[in-house]
Amino acid sequence: MSERNTNNLTTDHPSTGTGYDAVATRERILEAAGEVFAERGYRDATVREICARAGANLASINYHFGDKERLYAEVFERARCTSNEAMERLAALDGQAPEVRLSAFVTAFLSKLLDRGRPTWHAKLMSREMIEPTSVLDRMIEQSIRPQWEMLCGVVGELMGVPARSHAAAMAAASVMGQCLHYHHTREVGARLCPGFYDREQIIVEVAQHVTAFSLSAMEGMRRRIRLGEVPSGWIEEAPR
Repeated sequence: MSERNTNNLTTDHPSTGTGYDAVATRERILEAAGEVFAERGYRDATVREICARAGANLASINYHFGDKERLYAEVFERARCTSNEAMERLAALDGQAPEVRLSAFVTAFLSKLLDRGRPTWHAKLMSREMIEPTSVLDRMIEQSIRPQWEMLCGVVGELMGVPARSHAAAMAAASVMGQCLHYHHTREVGARLCPGFYDREQIIVEVAQHVTAFSLSAMEGMRRRIRLGEVPSGWIEEAPR
């Protein structure tokens, strides 16, 4: 019986057909798993639900991935690699003015969160991993989050005239990222408060321009306060490695 028959999830032949069928089944499982993990989290997601949604039998998970834990790791790696594409393009701007790099960072970060052409489970999966961490979190921090964080701290530090590894730079970087994340985490509220806002054709461009301009103004103000000695000296000292 075909593995696409969801009424028979316990058949013992996970991949019988052509090599193309096996690849297609694997892709369906990855997409279905991404959706289920994003909705329920790793602990509450079940192999049975993933297979039912993918139209595959239960044995397919073991055949293609080994177990639920390794399936989760591969799903997460797919989302991570996709989200890193924009940041890799951003790295090519090294040497440009900090204002240009800040704008590019904000646009790239918002693209990960709001791009309608990207599977919605990507951003949801990342968010859920931060709320309900698994062993994947440490790898995610080292491979994705830390490089992005250090890149942003370098940019805002340059704009404020403080070391990248200072409290002031860290606070500013957190504020920039917080503005971007607001549009993702409060999407359902925002859609109700401002009907049609998230359906705008140029939403990523418009929000990126606003966040960039708002942040640049704030950092210019902080730079002035630093010159006037209105910021605690400990905030502008370089933190030890």
